[in-house]
Amino acid sequence: MFKAIVIGTSYGGPDALKIILPRFNTGFPVPVIIVLHIGDHNNDVFIEYMNSICFLKVKEAESNEKISEGFIYFAPPNYHLLIESDYTFSLTTDQKHNYSRPSIDILFESAAWAYSNSLIGVVLTGANSDGAAGLKMIKEFGGMTIIQNPCSALSPAMPRAALKIAKPEIRLKLEEIADKLIELVEFKG
Repeated sequence: MFKAIVIGTSYGGPDALKIILPRFNTGFPVPVIIVLHIGDHNNDVFIEYMNSICFLKVKEAESNEKISEGFIYFAPPNYHLLIESDYTFSLTTDQKHNYSRPSIDILFESAAWAYSNSLIGVVLTGANSDGAAGLKMIKEFGGMTIIQNPCSALSPAMPRAALKIAKPEIRLKLEEIADKLIELVEFKG
C-alpha cells in the first residue's frame, strides 16, 4: 500500500501539473510532494491558481510540518525539501544539486529513506538530469517508479535521463499519468 507520491519536473512542468493534479479528487488517500524548478521566482501565484483548479489543498511545504493526505505540497523556491523518518518536512539551503535548489534528487532520496517500498516517484518533463538518481534510489528501496514518456514531454531530457539511469517500471503519456496514480493508490487488493 502506497503512502506518498513524489513528483519532479522542470521546464514545461507547470503545464504538465495542470493536467495531472486536478484529477485527484477529495479523499485522495496519499500526499503529493513536488519539486518544480522555478529558479528564484516566487510560486505563490501558481499555488493560488492550482488551488482554484484542484480538489486537494495546494501549499508550500513548511519546515517541521507533518505530511498529511489531502494535500499537494510544493518545495519552496531556493530550499531543498527533505522528508524526515517521522514524516515531517525539513528545508535546507545547502548548495545546489544538479544546478538546482530545490533538487528533485534530494527530495526523492530522502523520501525513499522515509517511505521505502510505500512510495511512488514520478519524473515529468524537464531540461536537465535532476531526478534520475533519486528515482533510481526509490526503485532500489522497492518503490514504484514512473516517468512521462520522453516523446510526449515538452522537454525530454529529464525523463530520458531517468529512463536511462533508473529504468522505471512505467512509462506513460502525460495524459495517462493521473489515472495510473489513482489506480495505484486506490487499489484495495
